[in-house]
Amino acid sequence: MIVKTENDGEKRGEFLLQLCWFIYGPHPLTLCLFSSLQGTRDPMFLTGVSFPPDWPVYSETLIKLSVYGVNDGYQQTVSKESNFLGSSSFSVADFLQSKDQQLCLSLRTADDSATVGTVVVNRMKMGEIEDGEVDHITADMHQKCTLVYESSHGRISDKDNGPIMNAVFKNAVCKVYRFQTVDSKWMLVREQMAECTLSFSIPKQLIALYIQEDTCRIQELKDLGELSPHWDNLRKDVISRYDQIIKEYQDTLAELEKLTGPLFKPSCSKGQKYLEFIPINLHTQRMRVTCPRKTDSFYDVVTVGAPAAHSQGFKNGGLQKLLSKYETEKKSTAYQCIYYPPEQTAKAREILCVVSQLQPHISALADQLLQTAQQSSSQPLRDVLKSLEEKTEQFVHALKDELVKSALLALHAARPGYISKSQTSTPPKESRASPVRSDSIPHHKEYDEEEWDRVWASVAKSLNCVIALVDKLQEQDNNNLESAPSHTLADVITSHSPAAVWLDQLSVLIQSLKECVAEVAERARRSMSFVLLQEAVCSTAQGLQLQQRRDAVFSQALAALACGFVMRLYAGLEDKGFLRQLHAVGLVAQFESLLSTYSEEIGMLEDMEVGISDLHRVTFRITEAASEEAVNLQPTISGRRDHYTVEVPLPHHAFQALPDELREGKPLRVLPVLFNVGINEQQTIAERFGDISLQERINQKNFEILEGYYKSLTNTKLPPPYTLRRLPCFQTQTDIKELLNTLGQNVVTKKRKNVEILWLAGMICRRINGIRFTSCKSAKDRTSMSVTLEQCSLLRDEHQLNKDYFVRALDCMRSGLLAQGEVAQWDDPEVGSVAINKPASRHFYPIALLLVSSHLLVVWLILSLVFLLAKYQ
Repeated sequence: MIVKTENDGEKRGEFLLQLCWFIYGPHPLTLCLFSSLQGTRDPMFLTGVSFPPDWPVYSETLIKLSVYGVNDGYQQTVSKESNFLGSSSFSVADFLQSKDQQLCLSLRTADDSATVGTVVVNRMKMGEIEDGEVDHITADMHQKCTLVYESSHGRISDKDNGPIMNAVFKNAVCKVYRFQTVDSKWMLVREQMAECTLSFSIPKQLIALYIQEDTCRIQELKDLGELSPHWDNLRKDVISRYDQIIKEYQDTLAELEKLTGPLFKPSCSKGQKYLEFIPINLHTQRMRVTCPRKTDSFYDVVTVGAPAAHSQGFKNGGLQKLLSKYETEKKSTAYQCIYYPPEQTAKAREILCVVSQLQPHISALADQLLQTAQQSSSQPLRDVLKSLEEKTEQFVHALKDELVKSALLALHAARPGYISKSQTSTPPKESRASPVRSDSIPHHKEYDEEEWDRVWASVAKSLNCVIALVDKLQEQDNNNLESAPSHTLADVITSHSPAAVWLDQLSVLIQSLKECVAEVAERARRSMSFVLLQEAVCSTAQGLQLQQRRDAVFSQALAALACGFVMRLYAGLEDKGFLRQLHAVGLVAQFESLLSTYSEEIGMLEDMEVGISDLHRVTFRITEAASEEAVNLQPTISGRRDHYTVEVPLPHHAFQALPDELREGKPLRVLPVLFNVGINEQQTIAERFGDISLQERINQKNFEILEGYYKSLTNTKLPPPYTLRRLPCFQTQTDIKELLNTLGQNVVTKKRKNVEILWLAGMICRRINGIRFTSCKSAKDRTSMSVTLEQCSLLRDEHQLNKDYFVRALDCMRSGLLAQGEVAQWDDPEVGSVAINKPASRHFYPIALLLVSSHLLVVWLILSLVFLLAKYQ
């Protein structure tokens, strides 16, 4: 419902509209909506009202509108200071039965003695705009206001608030605007912002997996068996550290389970320790555009505070700097252990993961093969054998690594017998100066280095024996089928004693294969656990703090990524081209960061860089939900730190409509890229007197990743009509390759606050069906300025927004979002600079004064240094 008011008087000032909704009964219900217009002789405004779906509205319901004039421009309540101007009322029945469902009401004074203005009430039909349909609403308004609807329930469009969406996205807030196009037609622009249940559910699942993984790590260390006193003491220290981490994570998880209320972490809580795994202000933003005789378009973006460990501080920098420093210190303190480079420890984790996944799978396939040989025909037998062969080959190939052999030798050297024979129960003093490396382990004369090769090769030999025997069974089956076509393999086995003997032999061979796999897996598990023991031993207390910091940052990043993936998947369920692209090459997740490269925000950016990079270890799978209840539509996580899988359940009807590859559970890749351009006044200081190499390196590195994805996207061949070249259509027909070339030029160009990098990256992301994220320190001031400017630019470029409406639309979208004193520095090529000024920081003098004299520059530097030293002491 749209309400327009006009004042016939000559009074200037602030006018407040109060809408009161009365229902017959002893306790009338009241809904108040406030809107104001200041300093005009023609106080006219357009606003919208929506009744919540759970409120009782009947034909006899009376609606009363009252208009007050308030003295205080910031007053948002009707009080004694308010001046009652007039009121009018009508029933729902009169409104619905009126011509064109429009009422023109007179505002009467309290004593009903005079008319002070008019109120026009009109029903707004969302999504049904035609030429001139609502022109009469604002015929003489001179385009003074564009907000036509505001609601905290978000139930206008079923497309954006269906059962699937409502299961994950909650507490939607909606605004609808009406803007004029260049051809004098009208479009409706609908903004919806929502909270996401994944803000808390993903981190809680992740913490539980951390606890489970560290508990398994303790058990693996205990399973190493008897070690020399030196190594045993080191193992006890490491287990004690893991126990401490587990205890802290358990306490954090217990605190999170107690929380109720909003589904996001406000910025004021970013320093709280028990909330360090929760992303800051994670919200989804969708803009849906409805134009006459055109298909609706929508644009999504996820807003979230930069993934960073605020509770741990940034005094010593962020993860990128701390990890580099840590690796250097680890080499110098590795005198009491064997130093393995980071790539070898990562390989050890990968081997452990492969062993834990493939061993039970191989065992299950071996049992299935034996059952199939007894009960089924030859075709299922061949299928099971093929699967067994593939998994066993993967298992053997994963363990064909020199790291396993060298680690077994090192583990043998750590046994008590080896130490006593070598008479080196304590490390010599000279060894403290140079750490023992993994490639310089002493060889014990009693250790048979070829034993591992024999054990490892026995798996392949056992598999070959199984394959040979199955081939004989199939050959026997084929020979008998020629004479008796009705016989099955089971009949052959039961009716011919030689075949029955072969079945017994197959059972023995399968048992032998399972035992060989188990023995190899156990040895590999122990050797890789010993490698990870070295890493933990070489790690100081700082190393464990870094792991906790990395866990927290990754948790925030993963929650945001899962939110964006779910939102993009839901939006593209009916887009066959998008679904084909999803399983063929995956999606790009483009993180837009507005952090400065100055002071604490350098540490935040270093944290964010590592957290976003770690998202490469994540894949997604689509599963069928057990039911359409909200609890069964929540994404779940599984895996270990080296690789996680997020499963996204869909209702039965949506799941069955997916391509076969997605229904079969194919892992889906999401390629994260990060582009950062600082835009605030601190970035001005950094660019003039600081170092922006971190930002330049991040942008250059991620441009190369984005360029590589585009090449794989264009090179992938799919059957018609699902070619990957059928990407979203945009009015601006600039080629994606041309956009990439321009982006590449910008990332290497020395230019202050080059926001063109963000414009181009965002445009490319939308054109290749990517997921957009926008971040700053807390996802408030700079983020809201970025999102609103992008939305208005999309309306101008893609939907022909009238150029006279651009600034007005920008101001309308930003109204109510900006607090006093916020700042943004965005330069739009057409509009110019759009900014809200803010006083400079207390310890920085205006930069213009520094140009007057070099003496002032020296004074400014000294005062700034004194202030910073006092602040961080």
